[in-house]
Amino acid sequence: MNKDEYFLGLDLGSISVNAILIDKKGEIVHQEDYQRHNGKPLEVAREIVKKIVKKYSFQYIAITGSNGEYLSKKWNLPYLEEIIVQAKGIHHLHPKVRTVIDIGGCDAKFIETNERGEVKNFGMNSSCASGTGSFLDQQAKRLELDIEGEFAEEALKSTNPARLAARCAVFAKTDMIHLQQKATPNPDITMGLCEALARSYKSNIARGKDLSGPISFQGV
Repeated sequence: MNKDEYFLGLDLGSISVNAILIDKKGEIVHQEDYQRHNGKPLEVAREIVKKIVKKYSFQYIAITGSNGEYLSKKWNLPYLEEIIVQAKGIHHLHPKVRTVIDIGGCDAKFIETNERGEVKNFGMNSSCASGTGSFLDQQAKRLELDIEGEFAEEALKSTNPARLAARCAVFAKTDMIHLQQKATPNPDITMGLCEALARSYKSNIARGKDLSGPISFQGV
């Protein structure tokens, strides 16, 4: 195909780099697997583009994500604000969705959209890690569980979820250590951490708003 028939999108997040290639009809041609950048988003993005360009030709690249603005300036490419991108993207794929719940690596977002995929309202977390993916990531490491597989499997085994602090990641860590000292089963701790994140999201980010459906869950 002619190179102007493909369009590449790069999402440089706080912990990962994602890439997707679409055609003029908006159909997905290629997408890269979720890839952590381990603090080197520019290097990982460069390697991903090198890999894709070996197989596909494209004319246009757009960049988004919390780490994307710097790369867009460095490569002289357009940067699109991630909240707008998420709203437009979910509207393209699932036009009936009205609420996006996004748990990112170091931020979490609430996005409310209208019938045209425009942002009606949104909320984001403060500098605290509570309510974000990194919160669960850190606790998973302390429990010696793989966050991308074992953590969820362990949580689903819970029969009596533990109660942990939801508003502060530091307090939640203290609660978790105390629970471990009391020999609380790991499944109950992991499910308790998940519920703490959900409570934190609802009170701090969605701020008690009515979450209109359908809802799209996104992020790590």
